[in-house]
Amino acid sequence: MNYQTIRLEDVGVTAEFASYRPEQGAGEWHVILHVEPREEAFEGQMNRIYEAEDMLTQRPEFQGARYVLKRYFLSDSANQQSLMRQEQDVAISVIQQQPLDGSKIAAWLYLVSEADIRTEQGAVVVSHNGYQHLWKMGMTWNQGDSAQQTTHVLLDYEAFLRGFDATLADNCIRTWFFVRDVDTQYAGMVRARRENFVEQGLTEKTHYIASTGIGGNPGDTKALIQLGTYALKGFEPEQQQYLYAKTHLNPTYEYGVTFERGTKMTYGDRSHVLISGTASINNRGEVVHVGDIRMQTHRMWENVEALLHEGGMDFSDVMHLVVYLRDTGDYKVVSEMFRERFPDIPTVITLAPVCRPTWLIEMECIAIKETHNEHFRRF
Repeated sequence: MNYQTIRLEDVGVTAEFASYRPEQGAGEWHVILHVEPREEAFEGQMNRIYEAEDMLTQRPEFQGARYVLKRYFLSDSANQQSLMRQEQDVAISVIQQQPLDGSKIAAWLYLVSEADIRTEQGAVVVSHNGYQHLWKMGMTWNQGDSAQQTTHVLLDYEAFLRGFDATLADNCIRTWFFVRDVDTQYAGMVRARRENFVEQGLTEKTHYIASTGIGGNPGDTKALIQLGTYALKGFEPEQQQYLYAKTHLNPTYEYGVTFERGTKMTYGDRSHVLISGTASINNRGEVVHVGDIRMQTHRMWENVEALLHEGGMDFSDVMHLVVYLRDTGDYKVVSEMFRERFPDIPTVITLAPVCRPTWLIEMECIAIKETHNEHFRRF
């Protein structure tokens, strides 16, 4: 793993990135962009982010890299999303989760090299070495309550997967559910997701999908739910492992939700670990350290670390961190804690309430580690 920070002085943007570049095979990059707040409207900050994106791929550190995913964290999506540029062959995710560094926009970028990247059926398809990676973002429906909207977007997504001879149960690796007013709308999403999953053959006796369900406002003010997804075609079932960390966490179905704590994908040359949104919880499903942001942060780290260890990794393999806070007043404390413990890992901290009011903080991450497994094709 190689961590670097590039300060693009001309545009006032800092690029924190982690790169995985083997001697042979595809390279992978995860980047967090932070824009320096200036006395300007959103459009000025947005354009500086875009300039930084264009500059990065011209640098030697990103030789051969092409964008796959761009997630933008906005301070006011209802007014800002319409100003953003349209792009081809990139999965674009835009959500109101205000960056808490004082800016109006931040970005998480994922890039790969040595792969064919194209747009098909409204998704970005990354084809390489017999695998098809399907990134489909920004799915919404703006009629009905949160349960009805969740049902609609899931049915649409499942129809999309059938077009690739894929299914939710067999091929979907990761989901993100962004929920407007999570304290009131989350329950409807959870109910509809559970009912849909049963119909798709996903139960507590089979498996679920790694996921984050978190507060976030779509640009359409009538949309209560926004869904983002990552699916994979061409892998063997033995390549996928679900992570539980039962010493620290309980199965999610025990408190009525339906997602896996984490998923490990093993390839011939590397492994990916995708950690779901994780908070301060114990193995009985109870919130730990109610009201104490410092202790909740420590317990959250402990839980994530246990999941990473189960997948044969640790924090030194993590490519990026996304941190969600309920209270902006906790930002100074949390940012200092993360800088002290993870000074090199690309990190963004946003305003995004967690699904239980007593959870003050949540985080997710993706990790990559070199693996030698002759039974599977390289990534």
